[in-house]
Amino acid sequence: MADPSSYRPAPGQIPIDPGVYRFRDATGLVIYVGKAKSLRPRLSSYFQDIAALHPRTARMVRTGASVEWTVVANEVEALQLEYSWIKEYDPRFNVRYRDDKSYPFLAVTLGDTFPRAQVMRGTKRKGTRYFGPYSHAWAIRETLDLLLRVFPVRTCSTGVFKRAQQSGRPCLLGYIDKCSAPCVGRVTEQEHRDIALDFCDFMAGNTTRFVRRTEAAMRDAAAELEFERAAKLRDDLQALSKALEKNAVVLGDATDADVFALVHDELEAAVQVFHVRGGRVRGQRGWVVDREQEDEAGLVEHLLQQVYGDQPPESIPKEVLVPVLPSDPDGMAAWLSTHRGSAVQVRVPQRGDKRALMETVRKNAEQSLTRHKLTRAGDLTARSLALAELQDALGLAEAPLRIECFDVSHVQGTQMVASMVVFEDGLARTSEYRRFIIRADAGPAGDGARTDPDGAPGAVDDTAAMREVLTRRFRRLIQATTPGGAESAEDLTGSPIDPATGKARKFAYPPNLVVVDGGLPQVNAAVAVLADMGIPDVQVVGLAKRLEEVWLPGDPYPVVLPRSSEGLYLLQRVRDEAHRFAITFHRKRRSAAMTESALDGIPGLGATRKAALLAHFGSVRKLRAATSEQVREVPGIGPRLAETILATLHDTRGSSAAPMAVNVTTGEVLD
Repeated sequence: MADPSSYRPAPGQIPIDPGVYRFRDATGLVIYVGKAKSLRPRLSSYFQDIAALHPRTARMVRTGASVEWTVVANEVEALQLEYSWIKEYDPRFNVRYRDDKSYPFLAVTLGDTFPRAQVMRGTKRKGTRYFGPYSHAWAIRETLDLLLRVFPVRTCSTGVFKRAQQSGRPCLLGYIDKCSAPCVGRVTEQEHRDIALDFCDFMAGNTTRFVRRTEAAMRDAAAELEFERAAKLRDDLQALSKALEKNAVVLGDATDADVFALVHDELEAAVQVFHVRGGRVRGQRGWVVDREQEDEAGLVEHLLQQVYGDQPPESIPKEVLVPVLPSDPDGMAAWLSTHRGSAVQVRVPQRGDKRALMETVRKNAEQSLTRHKLTRAGDLTARSLALAELQDALGLAEAPLRIECFDVSHVQGTQMVASMVVFEDGLARTSEYRRFIIRADAGPAGDGARTDPDGAPGAVDDTAAMREVLTRRFRRLIQATTPGGAESAEDLTGSPIDPATGKARKFAYPPNLVVVDGGLPQVNAAVAVLADMGIPDVQVVGLAKRLEEVWLPGDPYPVVLPRSSEGLYLLQRVRDEAHRFAITFHRKRRSAAMTESALDGIPGLGATRKAALLAHFGSVRKLRAATSEQVREVPGIGPRLAETILATLHDTRGSSAAPMAVNVTTGEVLD
């Protein structure tokens, strides 16, 4: 921990203008980004009596080794720059809002030729309209089932759609009039897109015109004595009414607003938001955050930045209702207005229906925080206990805050790969995960390679593979942090921070503990690598699967932790995660290798032409039986290439070493 006075800037050096500041640690990594209307008083507040600071702020100041700032013209620019830097650097001491669960959205893929309505989770995709989030996926499916009577938009998957196109028969939804069946040409591409756009308009809150249009059509059909059509329109109207009933009317003035509520204790805060469109609650969402700021205003400010920073302009409402105003309400409103393209109001409701709705949102936030605390009450204690147990059992000078685990995966020495997973403070840090392809012919045995007597690459055992992976991992560490250890002038960085991007380089931070999957041989191999490379202060242990024994280097007997030990449980989770990550990568490479066929390696036949040939003929067997004229019918295949293909296939047929082509979808041997 650094002494804050060692890098405290002189007060006269700090400008009084608005700006954004960054704290960096001793390695140059950005650990905190903040903004201020006036930089001088804000930065000076960090270097007062440490005891008067919030504990997390005090820890950040002690971790830091330097501070820098950038002056901007106004508060709006400061907000924008702060948001950009937080997204770019992901500072560890900035507020991180975590969804309290994964919320489903109703999505319409307008970017597709024939848009599809479906349930989606996760990262939002370009060219797709989203509605929600909803609390449950079944709520989306119920609403969608009702509205398909009126808006028969496509809901089938790509595979079902293509099969219907090929067979000329629609799916069941097409037969019961809950799909307009563009797959068989019942409607044109533009007509289907118009249906999808009308569906999006209805979901966006423009419901009145559709209800009135359906009512008018029903009356006209009855007046013209078309009673069957009138009955269908009546059922459509009932479906629209039921869909509207599922979204409770909460505000009578057709308000478009997001209503936020915040509940917190000394350590954590829970946030809930209701998305109100057209006076109706269209969705709900929640977050849980560690309280790294003392005041609610700062929490609200960072919340609005993270919620709306990546949203399209149409997702930002005209009104944002919050429990307390952000620290800079005018700047926040101006930033949101600029992002939306029209005025956005940020305010605290004082009375009436909006205040009553905020109380409902607050109650949801209270329940969310209670559930979160019950679920994770023992998590922080368990993680702290696990790290303390490992420190004691392994004789470490301090708790292993960064643990790296390595695992090797292969099938009888083929398609050998390895994985590296990282746990920090007892939690997985997936952004630091790495995958390795074992290079069997990479070089001398020190790199984990082994060759047959005739010079051909041979198999690599687990120990040699582990030696290669650790060598590659820690060589990168040396290149990033030690100029004297770099292998070339291009690698003379001397810092784990890339000067071009300002971000940490890959493999730039050493672990406190290295866990290898295996026993004493794997541990000794890892220790030998670290000794040869001169890596100090990194403890190596092995976790054997058979009896879950912990092996230490140079110790003939393992350390046996109690089965109820939190430390053993943490090591098992780290080991199992490394195994999962490695075997997933191995299966992916093995599946890719199984698709190799007799077409591979033919001069002039690339991936595109090979795919075109297989799509045209269906299999290598049928291609081999074709004539040169039939092969030339495939786009991109000329006379000379056609002759080369057939000659190669006929030569390959008699070879016992001919590879096998496998359909990765059905598993059928094609040749």
